[in-house]
Amino acid sequence: MKKIIALALGVMLTACATNIDSNRYQTSATGQINSVQEGVIINVRQVRVATSGGTVGSLAGGVAGGAAGSMIGGNSAVNVIGAVGGAVLGGMLGAKAQEGLSAQNGYEYIVKLDSGKAITLTQGTDVKFSVGDKVYVLDADRGERARIIAR
Repeated sequence: MKKIIALALGVMLTACATNIDSNRYQTSATGQINSVQEGVIINVRQVRVATSGGTVGSLAGGVAGGAAGSMIGGNSAVNVIGAVGGAVLGGMLGAKAQEGLSAQNGYEYIVKLDSGKAITLTQGTDVKFSVGDKVYVLDADRGERARIIAR
Protein backbone atom coordinates (compact mmCIF):
# COMPACT_ATOMS: atom_id res chain seq x y z
CA MET A 1 0.00 0.00 0.00
CA LYS A 2 2.82 2.39 0.91
CA LYS A 3 4.49 1.75 -2.47
CA ILE A 4 1.27 2.56 -4.33
CA ILE A 5 0.84 5.83 -2.40
CA ALA A 6 4.48 6.79 -3.07
CA LEU A 7 4.15 6.00 -6.79
CA ALA A 8 0.91 7.97 -7.11
CA LEU A 9 2.45 10.92 -5.27
CA GLY A 10 5.49 10.88 -7.58
CA VAL A 11 3.37 10.78 -10.74
CA MET A 12 1.12 13.64 -9.55
CA LEU A 13 4.04 15.84 -8.55
CA THR A 14 5.97 15.27 -11.78
CA ALA A 15 2.87 16.09 -13.83
CA CYS A 16 2.69 19.49 -12.11
CA ALA A 17 5.93 20.76 -13.65
CA THR A 18 5.29 23.76 -15.88
CA ASN A 19 6.79 23.62 -19.38
CA ILE A 20 9.12 26.64 -19.58
CA ASP A 21 10.38 26.09 -23.14
CA SER A 22 10.36 29.10 -25.46
CA ASN A 23 8.45 27.25 -28.19
CA ARG A 24 5.49 26.37 -25.92
CA TYR A 25 2.41 28.59 -26.09
CA GLN A 26 -0.98 28.49 -24.39
CA THR A 27 -3.99 28.42 -26.72
CA SER A 28 -5.07 31.76 -25.22
CA ALA A 29 -1.90 33.33 -26.72
CA THR A 30 -2.91 32.65 -30.31
CA GLY A 31 -4.14 35.70 -32.13
CA GLN A 32 -2.65 38.04 -29.49
CA ILE A 33 -0.31 40.92 -30.33
CA ASN A 34 2.96 41.25 -28.37
CA SER A 35 5.59 43.96 -28.56
CA VAL A 36 8.97 42.99 -30.02
CA GLN A 37 12.33 44.52 -29.20
CA GLU A 38 15.66 43.73 -30.81
CA GLY A 39 18.74 43.03 -28.76
CA VAL A 40 21.98 41.11 -28.28
CA ILE A 41 22.76 38.45 -25.67
CA ILE A 42 25.48 39.78 -23.35
CA ASN A 43 25.45 37.04 -20.69
CA VAL A 44 24.10 33.50 -20.27
CA ARG A 45 24.03 31.28 -17.24
CA GLN A 46 22.37 27.96 -16.53
CA VAL A 47 19.82 28.05 -13.70
CA ARG A 48 17.50 25.60 -11.95
CA VAL A 49 13.81 26.52 -12.04
CA ALA A 50 11.63 24.96 -9.33
CA THR A 51 8.05 25.31 -8.17
CA SER A 52 7.88 26.47 -4.58
CA GLY A 53 4.98 26.24 -2.18
CA GLY A 54 3.38 23.35 -4.04
CA THR A 55 -0.22 22.87 -2.96
CA VAL A 56 -0.57 19.53 -4.77
CA GLY A 57 2.51 18.17 -3.01
CA SER A 58 1.36 19.47 0.37
CA LEU A 59 -2.12 18.04 -0.08
CA ALA A 60 -0.99 14.65 -1.36
CA GLY A 61 1.71 14.37 1.30
CA GLY A 62 -0.73 15.39 4.00
CA VAL A 63 -3.27 12.77 2.97
CA ALA A 64 -0.62 10.04 2.72
CA GLY A 65 0.99 11.08 6.03
CA GLY A 66 -2.37 11.25 7.79
CA ALA A 67 -3.32 7.80 6.56
CA ALA A 68 0.04 6.34 7.59
CA GLY A 69 0.00 8.11 10.96
CA SER A 70 -3.47 6.86 11.79
CA MET A 71 -2.19 3.28 11.59
CA ILE A 72 -0.10 3.71 14.73
CA GLY A 73 -1.19 1.09 17.23
CA GLY A 74 -3.00 1.93 20.44
CA ASN A 75 -6.34 3.46 21.29
CA SER A 76 -8.31 5.92 19.14
CA ALA A 77 -6.67 8.95 20.80
CA VAL A 78 -3.24 7.69 19.72
CA ASN A 79 -4.59 7.08 16.19
CA VAL A 80 -5.89 10.68 16.00
CA ILE A 81 -2.61 12.13 17.26
CA GLY A 82 -0.71 9.94 14.78
CA ALA A 83 -2.98 11.02 11.93
CA VAL A 84 -2.57 14.74 12.72
CA GLY A 85 1.20 14.45 13.14
CA GLY A 86 1.47 12.35 9.99
CA ALA A 87 -0.59 14.85 8.02
CA VAL A 88 1.57 17.81 9.10
CA LEU A 89 4.84 16.01 8.43
CA GLY A 90 3.51 14.49 5.19
CA GLY A 91 2.38 17.92 3.98
CA MET A 92 5.81 19.41 4.58
CA LEU A 93 7.58 16.50 2.89
CA GLY A 94 5.09 16.54 0.00
CA ALA A 95 5.79 20.23 -0.69
CA LYS A 96 9.55 19.56 -0.72
CA ALA A 97 9.05 16.55 -2.98
CA GLN A 98 7.03 18.63 -5.44
CA GLU A 99 9.74 21.27 -5.49
CA GLY A 100 12.41 18.64 -6.22
CA LEU A 101 10.43 16.65 -8.77
CA SER A 102 9.17 19.69 -10.69
CA ALA A 103 12.61 21.36 -10.91
CA GLN A 104 14.02 21.74 -14.38
CA ASN A 105 17.00 23.37 -16.05
CA GLY A 106 16.78 26.73 -17.75
CA TYR A 107 18.91 29.62 -18.93
CA GLU A 108 18.95 33.14 -17.60
CA TYR A 109 19.83 35.60 -20.34
CA ILE A 110 20.93 39.19 -20.04
CA VAL A 111 19.95 41.01 -23.21
CA LYS A 112 21.18 44.47 -24.20
CA LEU A 113 18.27 45.95 -26.12
CA ASP A 114 18.91 48.22 -29.09
CA SER A 115 17.38 51.01 -26.96
CA GLY A 116 20.40 50.68 -24.63
CA LYS A 117 18.46 49.13 -21.74
CA ALA A 118 19.57 45.73 -20.38
CA ILE A 119 16.99 43.13 -19.28
CA THR A 120 17.05 39.59 -17.93
CA LEU A 121 14.80 36.74 -18.98
CA THR A 122 14.78 33.10 -17.88
CA GLN A 123 13.41 30.36 -20.11
CA GLY A 124 13.77 26.65 -20.84
CA THR A 125 16.60 24.80 -22.53
CA ASP A 126 14.87 23.98 -25.83
CA VAL A 127 16.83 26.76 -27.54
CA LYS A 128 20.20 27.96 -26.27
CA PHE A 129 21.63 31.33 -27.19
CA SER A 130 25.25 32.41 -26.81
CA VAL A 131 26.87 35.73 -25.99
CA GLY A 132 26.74 37.91 -29.11
CA ASP A 133 23.63 36.29 -30.61
CA LYS A 134 21.13 38.76 -32.04
CA VAL A 135 17.64 38.09 -30.68
CA TYR A 136 14.08 39.34 -30.55
CA VAL A 137 12.53 39.81 -27.13
CA LEU A 138 8.79 39.16 -27.24
CA ASP A 139 7.18 41.16 -24.45
CA ALA A 140 4.27 39.69 -22.52
CA ASP A 141 1.74 42.43 -23.29
CA ARG A 142 -1.33 40.19 -23.10
CA GLY A 143 -0.53 38.02 -20.10
CA GLU A 144 1.51 35.44 -22.02
CA ARG A 145 5.08 34.76 -20.93
CA ALA A 146 7.86 36.87 -22.38
CA ARG A 147 10.46 34.96 -24.37
CA ILE A 148 13.58 35.33 -26.49
CA ILE A 149 13.76 34.02 -30.06
CA ALA A 150 16.44 34.15 -32.76
CA ARG A 151 16.47 36.94 -35.29
